[in-house]
Amino acid sequence: MLLRKRPKRRKPKKAPELKQGIYILPNLFTTGNLFCGFFAIAAAVNYKFKMAAVAILVSCLFDILDGKVARLTNSQSRFGVEYDSLADLVAFGVAPAVVMYLWALQPFGRLGWVASFLFVACGALRLARFNVQVNSIPKKYFVGLPIPGAACMVATTVLFLYHLGESGPTKHFLLLAMTYLLGFLMVSTIPYNSFKEFNRLQRMPFRSLFLAVLVLSVVAAQPAVMLFTLMAFYLVSGPLEYLWKLTQRSSRLPEAAPQEQPVQIRPRVQQ
Repeated sequence: MLLRKRPKRRKPKKAPELKQGIYILPNLFTTGNLFCGFFAIAAAVNYKFKMAAVAILVSCLFDILDGKVARLTNSQSRFGVEYDSLADLVAFGVAPAVVMYLWALQPFGRLGWVASFLFVACGALRLARFNVQVNSIPKKYFVGLPIPGAACMVATTVLFLYHLGESGPTKHFLLLAMTYLLGFLMVSTIPYNSFKEFNRLQRMPFRSLFLAVLVLSVVAAQPAVMLFTLMAFYLVSGPLEYLWKLTQRSSRLPEAAPQEQPVQIRPRVQQ
């Protein structure tokens, strides 16, 4: 009898091994962002709201630097993107919501903690939508208010009211409405300028340098007032520009042509 050869078993293909190691420098800035967010939460729990607001602003600075450093050193990675999103959710979602709740929304009861949770939830949705649409939307605009902008609006509001004389927890219906408004703007489709097309290495007129020095001098003289003013202007710039474009688009539409009246045919009169 002829013996049949057994078919050779194919060895299963090994899954591609993941590259070991991460880029240290940009992730250190992301860790600084995360640390400032956690420090803001700890300061708010201890009723040090002014310190918490400053920590949120510093975390925004770290968030700007980690992206710039990653692009300059060509050390961008998927790990860095995911880590940055998680750090942003803590620093710009959870921390401002805790600060706002303990500082101004706690006396409102259910409306207060719902507003704080809505801020966190809308911030998480905003980050998830940004990660999905990052390669499909133009870089000139953000779709909706960016979560660092919403967090900085909360922080500058705290510093501004402390500058006006507030010394501790407060209760304002405007702050409750502002928290709901910030959550709505984050998940909206209103475009906000990203300033990513501004080339700092390009030659610019001399007056641009003078205006930059002037703005820095005014901010240094009254940081609480000017930072709040700049963030409030950026907050309303998106809806105002959106409404302006809608009015311009409606004015360019061709007017409807007047309908012609049907010609009435009179019957001939037989003579």
